Amino acid sequence: MNEMMCTTDSADLAALSPRERLILAATRLFCAHGIAATGVDAVLREAGVAKMTLYKLFGSKDRLVEAVLDEEGQRWRGWFLPALTHGSEAPREKLDRIFPLLKEWFEREDFYGCPFINAVGEHEKSDPRLRELAMQHKSAVLDAISALAAEAGAREPASLAHQIGLLIDGAIVAAMVTRQPALADVAATACGAVVDAALPARRRAPKG
Repeated sequence: MNEMMCTTDSADLAALSPRERLILAATRLFCAHGIAATGVDAVLREAGVAKMTLYKLFGSKDRLVEAVLDEEGQRWRGWFLPALTHGSEAPREKLDRIFPLLKEWFEREDFYGCPFINAVGEHEKSDPRLRELAMQHKSAVLDAISALAAEAGAREPASLAHQIGLLIDGAIVAAMVTRQPALADVAATACGAVVDAALPARRRAPKG
């Protein structure tokens, strides 16, 4: 399984470049403790990198945060989107993969939620920077879901994708707060109902 968003698996920092070490260290600390609660000195200690190197590479903590979010978003999409769309199954069946995949993520001991949701939640709400990064990530995920919805015959695939997106966001937050991965199963049931309501009768999941 590839690395997933806001997970903090150990790695051999010494084998990485200073930039990679800073991003990995910052990811671990930001996810586990929050961005605001993590100072630059803590990141430097974790990464084993000099302060001058951090500012040479990123310029500021804010730019480091943005780099971490960009890296984490790419990593998560690199896991989730291929897992969602690969294979020859019908598009309707692929839509049913969404929450089982999320459950795999929720079950990890180092699951700390979505870093985009976490970052926007703890930063100044009038600051557009992190919101823009979050929306770029969200749009990429919704576009893939919308494409599957269109292939499945949804009358309004973009609307269906947004409804599923709300269920995804809610499940992520609920699983983070409760530490109950099984909430993905609850969201899967709701998602199935939402998808069936958006599809012509002939395209709906068979009643079992």
